[in-house]
Amino acid sequence: MPLASLAMDLTPLRGSRDFRLLFAGFAGALIGTLMTGVAVAVQVYDLSGSPLHIGLTGLARALPLVVGVLAGGVLADRVDRRRLLLATRPPLILAAGALAVNALLPEPQLWVIYVATGLTGLLAGLGGPAMLAAIPDLVGTGRLAAAGALTAAATQLAALLGPALGGVLIAGPGLAFCYAIDAVGLLAFSVALLFVRPLPPTRTGAGAGAGPGTGRDLRQAFGAVAAGLRFVRGHRLIVGLLLIDAAAMVFTMPQALYPVLADEQFGGGPGIVGLLYAAPAFGALVGAATSGWTRRAGGHVLVAAVSLWGLSLTGFGATSFLPLALLLLALAGLGDLISETLRSALLQHSTPRSLRGRVSSLWMVQATVSPALGNASMGLLAEFTGARAAVITGGLVCVAATLVVAAAFPALRHASLTGPAAEEAPRP
Repeated sequence: MPLASLAMDLTPLRGSRDFRLLFAGFAGALIGTLMTGVAVAVQVYDLSGSPLHIGLTGLARALPLVVGVLAGGVLADRVDRRRLLLATRPPLILAAGALAVNALLPEPQLWVIYVATGLTGLLAGLGGPAMLAAIPDLVGTGRLAAAGALTAAATQLAALLGPALGGVLIAGPGLAFCYAIDAVGLLAFSVALLFVRPLPPTRTGAGAGAGPGTGRDLRQAFGAVAAGLRFVRGHRLIVGLLLIDAAAMVFTMPQALYPVLADEQFGGGPGIVGLLYAAPAFGALVGAATSGWTRRAGGHVLVAAVSLWGLSLTGFGATSFLPLALLLLALAGLGDLISETLRSALLQHSTPRSLRGRVSSLWMVQATVSPALGNASMGLLAEFTGARAAVITGGLVCVAATLVVAAAFPALRHASLTGPAAEEAPRP
């Protein structure tokens, strides 16, 4: 295979000014969001002295996020997607500003953090499906894998830079400065969106908007959600994509066990914990940088990538040699990047434009809930078996579940990005 074919495909950035604007705004704002996540955890622990409150702030964001995603999926198929993204940015800026002001008070209030965190979850959910559904319109269905790889690379780079920068800022200028940087990043995203062309909804297809008043009609909104659910339920490929993603996330999410593993398995402290968190992101960045070939990949590569994730984590749980453990975590991150790129591209490729908002919202609900369930299940299993045994068991179950899903859904194994998109061929 020529080396040039491995390089990340930058065509979406070169060929679409609007995608460049959306991508740059998203990447910059995400770094600020992840900085704020670290700041919130540190501040909540300082105010409460309770790790439980840190977990509850995560729940305070996740529950409104799910509600917002479901509503946002309907809205993304009924109103201009650019306008929806623009409408959700100013309240996010205000929430970040409220956190900054609260941090400057002589006695910061815990309830302000909970309210602001819940509001950011709701607003991120409302705008998220519009962001995903807009990408095929901006880059074309032939470049979905490349656009997915670029988005995943930006996410992983932010996962490396955001927490690190947040820690430096918290130790230096302080929490308020960290929150203020988040507000500035969101403002920059809003400015970038002003220059993106309008992205009106498609007025044909099941559940499409019928006029300016339909967004206020609760019955029609529920009908629109039901139309999305019916489409997903009747589409074997999309069901397979959802299930294989669940196999990867629900059974094998070891992040909650990293502190325990660092102490018991590798005999280290916080420094080792940091390396464990960073290793998958590093592997994902390598995968993104060499993702050019994924535009020709299909379902069989997706199955292999999820299996690589599970097998790598199984090996990670079995070894006590830190360099090998980090290498295996990097391989797991590589497999996750490839599977994420292909899952997203195949989902958008197989969904009619008129339903992309709602289907993307269902995808985001799973992407929010599955990792949370995965970390919880791994933690619960570790209570009975120990951390190492829990990771090994989870990895093996992930591989087994992946193979079962692949066997049960031939449409998943044979899926391809090279054929006609959903709107250019009859629906399954």
